[in-house]
Amino acid sequence: MNQEIINLFDEYTHKPLTRSDFMARLAKLTGGTAAAIAILPLLEVNYANAMTIAEDDEDITTEDITYEGDGSTMKAYLAKPKKISGKIGAVLVIHENRGLNPHIKDVTRRVAKAGYIALGVDALSPFGGTPTNEDEARGLFAKLDAPKNVNNFLKGFDYLRSLKESNGKTACVGFCWGGGLANQLAVNSPKLNAAVAYYGRQADAVDVPKIKASLMLHYGGLDERVNAGIPAYEAALKAAGTKHEIYIYEGANHAFNNDTAPTRYNAEVAKLAWERTLRLFKDTLS
Repeated sequence: MNQEIINLFDEYTHKPLTRSDFMARLAKLTGGTAAAIAILPLLEVNYANAMTIAEDDEDITTEDITYEGDGSTMKAYLAKPKKISGKIGAVLVIHENRGLNPHIKDVTRRVAKAGYIALGVDALSPFGGTPTNEDEARGLFAKLDAPKNVNNFLKGFDYLRSLKESNGKTACVGFCWGGGLANQLAVNSPKLNAAVAYYGRQADAVDVPKIKASLMLHYGGLDERVNAGIPAYEAALKAAGTKHEIYIYEGANHAFNNDTAPTRYNAEVAKLAWERTLRLFKDTLS
């Protein structure tokens, strides 16, 4: 697909661009309203593709839980290996700017299938949880109280460490908005063992010396908006001696890991990035 169209969709999903404005610009790029409507399903997510690990998979258990956040009750999706020998590490899974949806729940199950306790937290819990309408969900992110939001996720780590199966070691993996938050959690949680950010906004260079976790950063080579922050972040990480790995996948777009987004999903790159992510979890959570 024309990269200009993909960039427009990225702008729509990340900036205050109304759906009517998006459709009008899409119609200009595609040659008309009919063509814009026809191409839309190739851009928008399709949650019919969201289940790679079934809810009733024989190796895991899942449940909806709540825990107390910073002034609000947080909703979350907990997945665990069914057979646990001894105590194991735990991973907090952070969604994109669409909220806790079927895709992120599936990623949470993937983490549990790999042998870890996994918790997908709903950042929009202060508003009652993620709405089904994605445009409505995206609009709520701008209304989040940033410090309280960070605290809500830090308390998610506390919840994970409190579980009887936990060995006390924690990591996080975040995507898009969640990737940016993964970097922020690394800054704000000295107990964190590892943080993995997929195409997420970088932390401010001045905060990098606070990071104690091992970082793994995945970027799509075509994602100019997010990638603009890589050089300064990399320089700060090197200067601080922070353990980190940076991978830039040439030819891949923003959201390359999201298999419910057909136009931007890159199966080969997603597989490699996930293998690297699980390797970091193995190295830091055992």
